[in-house]
Amino acid sequence: MTRYPIPAGRTTAEIEVKKSRFIATAAPVFSVEEAKAFIKDVKKEYADAGHNVPAFLVGYGSTVTKHCNDDGEPSGTAGRPMLAVLEGSGLGDIAVVVTRYWGGTKLGTGGLVRAYGDAVKAVLEALPRAEKVPTHTTMVAIPYTHLERVRLLVAEHLGLIQDEEFAADITLTIQFMQERFEDFQLALNELSHGSLAAEIIESDDNTIFPLSSQ
Repeated sequence: MTRYPIPAGRTTAEIEVKKSRFIATAAPVFSVEEAKAFIKDVKKEYADAGHNVPAFLVGYGSTVTKHCNDDGEPSGTAGRPMLAVLEGSGLGDIAVVVTRYWGGTKLGTGGLVRAYGDAVKAVLEALPRAEKVPTHTTMVAIPYTHLERVRLLVAEHLGLIQDEEFAADITLTIQFMQERFEDFQLALNELSHGSLAAEIIESDDNTIFPLSSQ
């Protein structure tokens, strides 16, 4: 499976050019239908704006589906420069809508191209990254005396502790990239002298896994 960066979540950034406001909203999308739904949602949110210009990449590399339009701006001045920035970003599975509120001064063709491209650059700078990776969600019950050592072990194997339930033992719910889980299981077995093992309760091939945890 090809690993590539994607947006970790919906993000917004704004720039101003000659009193025109350009609000860029980006989000992860994993199908053309999701991209269209996101675009429709943003257009509804900013229904009073003069333009809501969309661009998206679904997939990555040679398997990408891409689309843009100018939403009433002069041809080639909005959607295409936005798409060019997305294509140069190294990201996949991303949609962006740039909303424009006119400030009373015409920007000209070159000004529009720069403004729409710069708006996308601004949101990409603010955008947290993730990867779409196969994961296992697991559970393990451990004695209190093992808690700190198991937490360190989880971090060492790039796991994310999603829940800690304290009772007679501590039950941890942990998410791992599938490729990391077996090594964690072996390390946990060694740490506990064979008394502890994590149980897989759910698997997902398309998890948004934050890059910050790696």
